[in-house]
Amino acid sequence: MHSAVFLIEFGAIILGLGLLGRVAGRLKFSPIPLYLLAGLAFGEGGLLPLPASEEFVAIGAEIGVILLLLMLGLEYTASDLVSNLKTQYPAGLVDFTLNAVPGALAALLMGWGPVAAVVLAGVTWISSSGVIAKVMGDLGRLGNRETPVILSILVLEDLAMAVYLPIITALLAGVSLAAGSATLAIALGVAGAVLFVAVRYGRLISRFVSSDDPEKLLLVVLGLTLLVAGIAQQLQVSAAVGAFLVGIALSGEVAEGTHTLLSPLRDLFAAVFFVFFGLHTDPASIPPVLLPALVLAVVTALTKIATGYWAAKRAGVGVKGRWRAGGTLVARGEFSIVIAGLAVTAGIEPALGPLATAYVLILVVIGPLTARYTEPVAAWITQRRNPDGPRPDAMSSPATPHPQAVSDQVRPAARE
Repeated sequence: MHSAVFLIEFGAIILGLGLLGRVAGRLKFSPIPLYLLAGLAFGEGGLLPLPASEEFVAIGAEIGVILLLLMLGLEYTASDLVSNLKTQYPAGLVDFTLNAVPGALAALLMGWGPVAAVVLAGVTWISSSGVIAKVMGDLGRLGNRETPVILSILVLEDLAMAVYLPIITALLAGVSLAAGSATLAIALGVAGAVLFVAVRYGRLISRFVSSDDPEKLLLVVLGLTLLVAGIAQQLQVSAAVGAFLVGIALSGEVAEGTHTLLSPLRDLFAAVFFVFFGLHTDPASIPPVLLPALVLAVVTALTKIATGYWAAKRAGVGVKGRWRAGGTLVARGEFSIVIAGLAVTAGIEPALGPLATAYVLILVVIGPLTARYTEPVAAWITQRRNPDGPRPDAMSSPATPHPQAVSDQVRPAARE
């Protein structure tokens, strides 16, 4: 009887997610907010609680995080990451300062303590790679001159997760300073070792994993990823970081084939993850934090625009491209929920989960709008302030395709 109820509940969840995905596709925006709302509806305090399938959904959510990070790692090669670190690290520092600090200050002002401050800093810091890549594709901007700048910032944020997640894991576990330092040292050592091996022996690893049979390739890559993720979690490093490093180590045809095979699985379990996060958030807890979430969303939307503008200006992009870069980076999504989900599971601050949910819901909806309209609004304001100056369309050259942007750097556009 219990198994029958579980099948009914879980089947209803999957069917509902499929229908919500269709609705989002018709409306041409990210399905993440709809998945979160579905979780709120199915969780405790929602319209239709589904307790029987919650344990399975929890396991599916963990697999979803692992696959998200694996697929993210597949988008980049080790040489790409090393190159971005060398050339774009100032933009990464500005990004961290302008966007992590507001989250930390907000948590401290609300009296949540230093651990919650570090968590909320991560929630407000990391942009949504999936939403941003999809928006750039939808707007036809993959060849624009500002695109490499945007991708570089996303790469630096993704790489920073390999350091940030172990810190968060240690803080939430309440370990001592010595143990936390050891965890971070292990994480940095593992990440450095993987990058070294990937640069030197990436072809050999890919050749070992490679197979002409899609079934064997899928089994080997998925098994290797889950194994490494489990070992990483056992070492208190983070299963997600382990999966990310596996993705980096794979390259060439293996990475492309794995991306094609795992994309449907990634989308399925990622959707389950967002539902799971919503299941653990009481809808009644969102209205009290809605105003702080809105204020934080407005502030960090402006700081992300400033980040993109500064980074694009540093790269020599014209004024229009600077505004487009800033507006495109506004969306938050999967990583913000991953970070908040760790805190919710640890139970450090009851209001943190609802605040993160409301925050992501606001910015994942606003993000595509700022990507589309930041540049024309900035041009209109400039023209109003200086009616005798140059016309807005003369502020910079048109969105000329950048030759580097149409090379391997546009691979993140495959994220969904």
